[in-house]
Parts: sequence; structure tokens; C-alpha cells
Amino acid sequence: MIESREAGRHAARFLANKGARLVAASDSKGVFRATVGLQKRFGPERVMDTPLSELLISGLCVGMAAQGLKPVGEIQFMGFIYPCIDQLVNHASRLRHRTQGRLSCPMVLRTPCGAGIRAPEHHSEHTEAMLAHIPGLRVVIPSSPERAYGLLLAAIRDPDPVVFLEPTGLYRSAKGEVEDNGEALPLDVAFVLREGKDVTLIAWGAILKETLAAADELAAGGTSAEVIDLATLKPYDEETILASVAKTGRCVIVHEAARTGGFGAEIAALIAERGLTSLLAPIARVTGYDTVIPLPRLEQHYMPSVARIVVAARQVCQFG
Repeated sequence: MIESREAGRHAARFLANKGARLVAASDSKGVFRATVGLQKRFGPERVMDTPLSELLISGLCVGMAAQGLKPVGEIQFMGFIYPCIDQLVNHASRLRHRTQGRLSCPMVLRTPCGAGIRAPEHHSEHTEAMLAHIPGLRVVIPSSPERAYGLLLAAIRDPDPVVFLEPTGLYRSAKGEVEDNGEALPLDVAFVLREGKDVTLIAWGAILKETLAAADELAAGGTSAEVIDLATLKPYDEETILASVAKTGRCVIVHEAARTGGFGAEIAALIAERGLTSLLAPIARVTGYDTVIPLPRLEQHYMPSVARIVVAARQVCQFG
């Protein structure tokens, strides 16, 4: 059994052995020690400490990727990723287009994201929709050790830039069996974690734990919920979502990020555009609130709870 943080280390070790370069501050261990031991094993030329400068780390990754290397940079928390936006928007995501395919940017930028660890607001943010809006950029977020391992392998093997979000709430709480075999999971594919026929629950990242718990509670009351782990937010698996909604006729979207402009709105728009005739009830969203993440004492009031998800699912099931 390994924890989520160890799954990333297993994948990073495998890929360092295959030629990837790991670029990070914090003595190459990471705040959550996800890469501990890699520099000792592969040396400072392959696993590089840097100054604590997010702009430097992202710019270094772009330059390395443009010259044929496969850098994996780490930003300590998602709340500190904003200095990287210049490099991600103006360089990493545009390099293939700008050079008409002569160059690509096979870099990965890893960052912990989300609440659940009782940290200040900059250490608990979940602004994935901002990143998913950038053309040319992939956004991936695992929800288990198995998917952390397989998706990180796939991200590093991808020829274009990937932002790899690692939910902090899962680092030491999620455990599972992971075979260290070098086999990647597919990007751009959603995972159906639970089959159901009455309502579709769509989520990603750490909040899938609450979503699955809500599905259990709904099942106890006679409601069969299908649970989908989106996994890749950009580009996301539209067909799996539409097929599920066609089967259930109802949908609840769950995400930890603030409601307005959240990625759940993109999914709701897709269903309205391509799956409207399948719907038997309005789409519901269970999200964070339109405010800065509160300090630890109020953190749990901000995050979607099992109870909120169950209430939303029951409401859409009882509609009409």
C-alpha cells in the first residue's frame, strides 16, 4: 500500500531513470516530500534545487523543454503559481503554434492544490479553471495513488505542456495498491468510478472522496448514483459525460473551487449544448463559495460536504 505522495515519487523515479529532469526548490524534496531521495539517487544534474522563484522555475522549464529535455518543475503551492502565468500563457502553451511545429514544449509543472490541510489561503487555492482556459495547455488532476502514478507518467511523456495538480488533501490520506511498472494511464479520459442509473455525480481531485461517500449514502436511500472522475480537465472527456447523463437524465457537478467561473460551469454548458434532451432536471453544482479560502477554523464550512452533495442529488432526483 502506498500513499498519494509516494505514487508521485515512484513515477518521478521511473522517469528520472528514463531521462526526465526534475526542477524544484525546497532542497528537491518538495513541501510534502513527494520527491525525497531522488537527488541522492540521480544527482544534482538531473534533480535540481533552485531559488524559491516560481517565475524562474517555469521559465527554466520552458527553455529546457524547447531544447529537447523533459523538465518537471514543482511549484510549492497552487497559490504561488501566478508568477508562472506569463511563461505558461506566452511561451509554453504557444511554442508549437509559434514555430509551426518545429519546436514543442514537453514540460510538466507540478503543484499541490486545494484545502483540507488547515493552511493559510495561498496554500489552499483551487484555481484550475484559470489554467484550463489557456489554449495549448493540458491540466491534469489525479484522485488516487494509482491515478497519480499513471497520469504523471503520461504527463511527462506528452509532447506538450501539462500542469499537474496534486490535491494536498490526498497526500497522506489516500492509500492504494500501485504496481511500479512504468505503465501510464490515458490522458483526456474520464474514469467511471461507480456505475449508476438515477443521477450522475461529476468531480475531480480530493473532493471525489466526499462524492463517493455521498453516492454510498444515496444508495442506502435507494438512489443509484454514477460517479465520474474527470481526471483531465483540459481537454476533458466530453463523450463519457454525455453518455452518463443520457443514461441517468440528471447531473450534479462537484468541485472545491469557487462557484463563479468554476470549471463546473463549462461542463454544465456542454450538457446544455449537446445533452439537453437527455435532462430530466436542471443541472446542480455543489462548490466552494465566491470568497477567499477561509482560515482553518472555517475551512470545512467552505468545502463541499457529503451532506451538501446528497441534498443536491436528492433535489434533482425529485424534480418534476
